[in-house]
Amino acid sequence: VQLVESGGGLVQPGGSLRLSCEASGFTFSDYAINWFRQGPGKEREWVATISSVPGSTAYADAVKGRFTISRDNAKNTAYLQMRGLSREDTAVYYCGARVRRNDWWGQGTQVTVSS
Repeated sequence: VQLVESGGGLVQPGGSLRLSCEASGFTFSDYAINWFRQGPGKEREWVATISSVPGSTAYADAVKGRFTISRDNAKNTAYLQMRGLSREDTAVYYCGARVRRNDWWGQGTQVTVSS
């Protein structure tokens, strides 16, 4: 199982970014995908989840209405579209999946919101 995040970077407050999570080593469409984040000096926190087909979603209150999670099963990739970013969204963002009763994580991608 491998998960690889990409798409992070430096963005100004109010800006947008789209993160990607490319998966391999398992039947992607069979599993829910989660996004978590860990800000400086903070514990890792859950951000969003998308279930397997048909892809229902759930969001943390802190990002609801600003972030959108989606997936493309043909590409084995999940996305996190982030809009209206603020400094409080600065964190390393991780995608994860529970596959065969084990939790798998990517290496993370840094998102920095700063002017």
